[in-house]
Amino acid sequence: MSVKDEVFTLYNGVQIPKIGLGTWQAKDGKECVDAVKWAIDAGYRHIDTAYAYGNEESVAKGIKESGRKREEIFITTKLPAHIKTYEGAREHFLSSLKSLHSDYIDLYLIHAPWPWQEIGKNCKEGNIAVWKAMVEFYQEGKIRSIGVSNFQKEDIEPLIEATQVVPMVNQIRFFIGNTQKKVYDYCKEKNILIEAYSPFATGEIIHHPVLEKMAEKYQVSPAKICLRYCLQKETLPLPKSVHENRIRENLDVDFLLSKEDMEYLDSLKEIGSYKRLRS
Repeated sequence: MSVKDEVFTLYNGVQIPKIGLGTWQAKDGKECVDAVKWAIDAGYRHIDTAYAYGNEESVAKGIKESGRKREEIFITTKLPAHIKTYEGAREHFLSSLKSLHSDYIDLYLIHAPWPWQEIGKNCKEGNIAVWKAMVEFYQEGKIRSIGVSNFQKEDIEPLIEATQVVPMVNQIRFFIGNTQKKVYDYCKEKNILIEAYSPFATGEIIHHPVLEKMAEKYQVSPAKICLRYCLQKETLPLPKSVHENRIRENLDVDFLLSKEDMEYLDSLKEIGSYKRLRS
């Protein structure tokens, strides 16, 4: 079976396609609409967006123009990071629902545990408040699965304690050389699926000589090494592109990295420069 036909099954039984198209920085309008159409035509059935990206309407238009039925496409969107009230969560979710021209969302995430302008701020009570609103929408059937993004163990545990509902997904920055082992291990223990955003470190690692050499060995591109690595770590990569050929190439990862090569890649540390979210 091809990767494009494979799924992860969340702990609540919902199936989620193993690779998703990331749309961060895809410009609202034709650029985003075309990217979504090309992706669906190539075989993607999972599109990741966010209220903060400002392109939910374009994602919806791309899905509509693809000719595929809404229920064939898994849509993820996110609550803005700075929204930390119950009322705000309800308001923004309903706004996203309208923008996406849908009566349900497949996966809804808290975009971050703190506002992006105040990284590291303690927003425990606010996160609990918005999580309660999301749990309600989930119980009402308006969301098929709920989760978080950029959360660590200390951010997740208060949500579980307050509601007894474990997030189904944690979307984190995850790539070769930056696997966030502590939260990775915690999520595995809790049966929380990790989605890997920026699997290419925003393009910073795909020209690294180590990856170029390994790509030559497998006769694939360094980008495909990055995606295959994420998949074999049982994470769900979200490659972003607005170029049709790259969108198609990113779905063509039907090969396996050897156990030895996976262990070698696991051993690499910070092969790409990146901004730390926490000290």
